[in-house]
Amino acid sequence: MVERITERKTEPEPAELIHFEIRRIEREAIERKIHGKVVIKGREVPWEQNNQGLLQYLLWERIWGEVGTPGWKLFVQNIKKHSGRHTHQGGLAIFVLEGKGYSVVDGVRYDWEDGDLIVLPVKRDGCEHQHFNLDPNASSYWLAFIYMPMWDQVQVKYVQNAEHPDWVKVQKR
Repeated sequence: MVERITERKTEPEPAELIHFEIRRIEREAIERKIHGKVVIKGREVPWEQNNQGLLQYLLWERIWGEVGTPGWKLFVQNIKKHSGRHTHQGGLAIFVLEGKGYSVVDGVRYDWEDGDLIVLPVKRDGCEHQHFNLDPNASSYWLAFIYMPMWDQVQVKYVQNAEHPDWVKVQKR
């Protein structure tokens, strides 16, 4: 007669309760914020020519896990002549770092210079805007601040109405 030996397998660990998973995720997020990057070196961040202009993305969704203040999108824009023209629901601030120019927001011209703050209003149907540099010999630079959780709440719809001229040249190659 053959003797049968049965081994009892270990039962799987119970799944983590959703409540405790939420608490764990919150603790991990707090740790990332406490130990996140404090300084982002601008010279280490590449510039990118896109359909809106020449931009340097300092803070955006993909790197939120590395920084102490996720939720913000910050980028510098180099405006040689003008930006592309686009429409979205607004709700962002643009700090002029250097230069002199103007922005056309819903058909109205607003002049600015270094040290000024441009605040695009939150509007249900969005606001169309484009930015222009007035100095033909030097670029204007500004820094845009967008708090993305707010943008998610207003359901931002981004529409590119006119491409930046340098983007058109890149696309034709």
